[in-house]
Amino acid sequence: MERETIVQTGLQLAEKAGADEVETYFLDRDNLTIEVRGGKLETLHRSRERGLGIRVVKAGSFGYAFTSDLGQAAVADTVELAVQGAKYSSLDSGASLPTPASYDRSLAQFDGKIEETPLEAKLDLALAIEQAALNTDTRITKSERAAYEENDYTVLLANSHGLRVSYRANFCGGYVWVVAEANGDVQTGSGLSYSTQLAQIDPVAIGQEAALEAVRLLGARPIKTQKLALVLPPQVAAQFLGILATALTAEAVQKGRSLFADQIDKQMASPVVTIIDDGSLVGGINTAPTDGEGVPSERTILVENGVLRTFLHNSYTAGKEETVSTGNGVRGSFKTTPEVGPTNMFFRPGTASEEELIQSVDQGLYVFDLMGAHTANPISGDFSLGATGLLIEQGKLTRPVRQVILAGNIQDMLNQVQAVASNLRFYLGFGSPALLVEPLTISGD
Repeated sequence: MERETIVQTGLQLAEKAGADEVETYFLDRDNLTIEVRGGKLETLHRSRERGLGIRVVKAGSFGYAFTSDLGQAAVADTVELAVQGAKYSSLDSGASLPTPASYDRSLAQFDGKIEETPLEAKLDLALAIEQAALNTDTRITKSERAAYEENDYTVLLANSHGLRVSYRANFCGGYVWVVAEANGDVQTGSGLSYSTQLAQIDPVAIGQEAALEAVRLLGARPIKTQKLALVLPPQVAAQFLGILATALTAEAVQKGRSLFADQIDKQMASPVVTIIDDGSLVGGINTAPTDGEGVPSERTILVENGVLRTFLHNSYTAGKEETVSTGNGVRGSFKTTPEVGPTNMFFRPGTASEEELIQSVDQGLYVFDLMGAHTANPISGDFSLGATGLLIEQGKLTRPVRQVILAGNIQDMLNQVQAVASNLRFYLGFGSPALLVEPLTISGD
């Protein structure tokens, strides 16, 4: 069946089966990854997932089922499973589907050059990333892996309230991990860049970034436990947004899993901190006309000058609080129902340069890399992370440092941000400029 027919068939069959409300979500996604090492192709992986998810509401309960078999018989079986599932689910006060609303079709970011460019040229791009890193410094001895990656997806979404959404989008990027060696010391560095425009992928910049990080850490040694100001560059500060994102969803609040519950309109961060989620951000990797259930994408100010303004909602969490969705019903696949999550989340940039932040520090640590960010507790906000970086002494970057531990709580750290730089940069869905954090105790020797 054609895509439109599949979606309409699912709607009609579910209504005939007795569903009060029906949503059909069709996804067709292609992924390409080309990995190289040592100037040779290591792996070429191309995958495609294509399927239909059917969500129904019946007598106040949700039911959900999905299929990758898009024949009419399989769709009919899937509809039956969704309806049966609703019969055995608990009554849910949030069980309803969104109604139609106008949306901006131009937010479907599709670069035809990504599709038109030959596979050989994409392999050359991955090789160029690796070679750029190796050419940057003679102490770069090898790459662990370099790659080009792209994602192309088509979404068709419809529900029984008359909501209809369809769009195609794509993005691409590249990355590399390299090894630097000198005087018996070995350090690693990485660089990456993703964009909705193939022309914006600069292999030289990616390679040089990885090489410079690795080389600058050569000779790193531990320091004694002491209090130091922290300068967190974009790639590090953005990792803290990954810890924050879950706690800023209404789902976490409603389940009693957010440390920010009951803090709406309260000061929960330094006045220089503003956090925004923007599903309509031009050029954002996760920008789309609507979220995963057809609610128009929008810009949401979560934290404004340190004051918590709202949480992220999908239609379900919004319905439970009798408010409106923020367009954050995210859906990674046709196999899952829409969860609540960020789109393009970032710290609003300030006006100072990163260099000015460094120059303002008497004794500090410029953190190059964090290890174990995924182990931070998203419910309490507590973290204990290994770090490497460069010591800052009297406003200048001096010697490299390793084997230090940054431990604390994410909310305390937000309150200790003293300044925000202007160099906003995104790493897929999270973006940040450099942040200056007031002195913290850094555990060393």
